[in-house]
Amino acid sequence: MEREAMEFDVVIVGGGPAGLSAACRLKQIAQEAGEEISVVLVEKGSEIGAHILSGAVFEPSALNELFPDWKERGAPLKVPVKGDIFHFMMGQEKSIKVPNLFIPKTMHNEGNYIASLGNICRWLGEQAEELGVEIFPGFTASEVLYNEDGSVKGIATGDMGIDKDGNQKGSYTPGYELHAKYTIFSEGCRGHLGKELISKFNLDEGKDPQHYGIGIKEVWEIDADKHEEGLVVHTLGWPMDNHTEGGGFLYHAENNQVFLGYIVSLSYTNPYLSPYEEFQRWKQHPKIRHYIEGGKRITYGARAMIKGGIQALPKLSFPGGALAGCEAGTLNNAKIKGSHTAMKSGMITAETIAKVLLAGDTGGKDLVELQADFEASSLHEELHTSRNYGPFIHKFGTLIGGGAIYLDQNFFGGKLPFTLTNRDKDHEALKPASQCKPIDYPKPDGVISFSRLDSVFLSNTNHEEDQPCHLQLKDVNIPINENLPKFAEPAQRFCPAGVYEIVEEDDGSKRFQINAQNCVHCKTCDIKDPAQNITWVTPEGGGGPNYPNM
Repeated sequence: MEREAMEFDVVIVGGGPAGLSAACRLKQIAQEAGEEISVVLVEKGSEIGAHILSGAVFEPSALNELFPDWKERGAPLKVPVKGDIFHFMMGQEKSIKVPNLFIPKTMHNEGNYIASLGNICRWLGEQAEELGVEIFPGFTASEVLYNEDGSVKGIATGDMGIDKDGNQKGSYTPGYELHAKYTIFSEGCRGHLGKELISKFNLDEGKDPQHYGIGIKEVWEIDADKHEEGLVVHTLGWPMDNHTEGGGFLYHAENNQVFLGYIVSLSYTNPYLSPYEEFQRWKQHPKIRHYIEGGKRITYGARAMIKGGIQALPKLSFPGGALAGCEAGTLNNAKIKGSHTAMKSGMITAETIAKVLLAGDTGGKDLVELQADFEASSLHEELHTSRNYGPFIHKFGTLIGGGAIYLDQNFFGGKLPFTLTNRDKDHEALKPASQCKPIDYPKPDGVISFSRLDSVFLSNTNHEEDQPCHLQLKDVNIPINENLPKFAEPAQRFCPAGVYEIVEEDDGSKRFQINAQNCVHCKTCDIKDPAQNITWVTPEGGGGPNYPNM
């Protein structure tokens, strides 16, 4: 069966803050000009917001530009931040509260809101549809389509009804081809099509390697007498050591709920480290346990985050398209925020594309104007002033690096006369297991800490079982023959969903097992595997987690 093709002015891949903001801005500009720009957005989740996960303390700066009347429109920003607390954990029992005077200015949250980014995206989706954007939820962008001259033509959505052996089932339906003058790729961190485009067009030439973290989050309903709506709590220190970057958050949202989670930089060196288990340990600290003890865990999720900063930001345009938001890496490390920067990135991209389309451009060219528009924007200035945050921590550790960040942000405004770099690649950071000490993690107590499988159940993750595995191995022998003896096969620990297992057979041999149905689409395996042997590709549309309030 041949694919049906549809033509649009702009195709947008991904229904996160960048893609939705780009869609809205394109339509706003077209309406202001009295012209028509046809826009379609495809989202692999079952609905807009289903795959969205963030802390989140939300800065409304970009939203103020996009919809100045967002309050009247009913945007789900109901809990303004009322206070910041920063704890330095000195072990599993002790901590010190860091005075606000010694916290970098960028981490103060006056004027921000505690909110669910998933719900913000659902609301943005409603605004986009009202403006005339066509939204296709449950459709994966599985393939980039190219014109004969090598420029991007658009994307193809994934075929449905393929069995695990690649054969067509009775329910087979071919994907669609969505052709566009320009295609915006805003898949979020480590998008699989963005990864292909960056390589094909050498967009990262001359840049630092990209860097990543994994964020693991839970939502709890807690006792009313422990709830302090609007309070933001951050932690550094234990359970990470001084040279392993990581930290926790606990945000008091509405309805007696708290959003809590832990972020571990994927540059960690000990292959025995498990970000998931570190999060479970962190929750047992008295400063955290105090809030959630006696409460009820509602949901769970995990997602990789991109944090290389402006030094690792690839060229944003290529013939026929552009990267936007976390697809490119616009998160502001110094603020620990990426939602407003993703929105602004999408808006800048939309403005550049609208400008050329309204001038009669027929598409397919390299929008070199986008780089100039970005560099002239407030977003570029913001990312430039935060550029040394990650390298300071990487080079000098949490304590000395944190002190340098404080001086950089509070006294120099991020305008020190030098730019540090970090040329080390996250997947090359692991030391051999023989040089590291195994970590004895406590068993989950079922009250504060939980098993991976119990957690995955709360993420509402589901995949059609009889479909091709979306976690592809370039060489099926590497996990057992190379990663296991050298690194104790770290995939069984860095995955927060229990996807990867080493199974011992009756004859004593070992087998690498992939439980793809558990996958929460965090992309950590694609990033951290030391052999770069695992490639994450899209499963059938609608598969994966279904986050209600993340």
